Amino acid sequence: MKIFQKGFNYSQDGDGNRLVYHMQGCNLKCPWCANPEGMKCEGTIVSDPEWILESICPHGAIKDKKVDRTVCAGCKKHECITEHDTKGMYLSYQDYTVDEIVEEVLNNEMMFYDGGGVTFTGGEVTMQFEELFETLEKLKEHGINTAIETNGTHIRTKELFPYIDQLIMDCKLCDPKKHLKYTGGPNEEILKNIRKAAKEHPYFHVRVPLIGGVNDSEEDLEAFIRFFQEINGENVTFEVLSYHEFGKKKWEDCGWKYCMTRDAYVEQEVVKHFLQMIKDAGLKYKRT
Repeated sequence: MKIFQKGFNYSQDGDGNRLVYHMQGCNLKCPWCANPEGMKCEGTIVSDPEWILESICPHGAIKDKKVDRTVCAGCKKHECITEHDTKGMYLSYQDYTVDEIVEEVLNNEMMFYDGGGVTFTGGEVTMQFEELFETLEKLKEHGINTAIETNGTHIRTKELFPYIDQLIMDCKLCDPKKHLKYTGGPNEEILKNIRKAAKEHPYFHVRVPLIGGVNDSEEDLEAFIRFFQEINGENVTFEVLSYHEFGKKKWEDCGWKYCMTRDAYVEQEVVKHFLQMIKDAGLKYKRT
């Protein structure tokens, strides 16, 4: 399993205190992503200006604590990470076996208080579907509370349901053309999986990442409400997460341009209006 980040969070990625694994690779390309280092399945070489050293690159790509990524693009050996082990340049992920992950989880079981457990997120967890499936299966054998956060695109998502105690899924846009435009992928399978989960999973949480100029128009908000009323049930909760630029520096550390502007911030009046629409529609809101 390729993991690019791991650590404990309380009640942000499922109930209680949870050990959270961020899995490498994503099939969507949302420009507001807070974890861009997790996008590429093959990983990304990340730089940290605070620790970077010119001496680790024999091709002269590093000068004044900055990396010339045009030099990196033609590099075959990547000596900065293959011959050096520093915090200045490093591959975004580390490899673990399924058994190593399971052992680590079991060793931390005493920390899963207040209904906690383990959560797999990303990137997109289903990009490593077989490894995820095996891990969840083994964790359930040990009675560990499990959760995943997913974009809902994988055609086999339903197969994971029996091994997930808490299922968290994004709903970024209902309009298929706009979804393709802004995320780089279709939403047909996503909406199918959301409908399946609402019918079949006992603990289903739907999140809307609200992005200014992307999905915060009145038309978009009304489309969300219509869809959410369709899937509503006692097992379904909803949440709105407003845009932030916490990932901006990470984009720069990956050598990529952060294209979001301040227009992506959503006016508080719009957020309050959407929350009121959710309440008026009789939908169950849950803040994490």
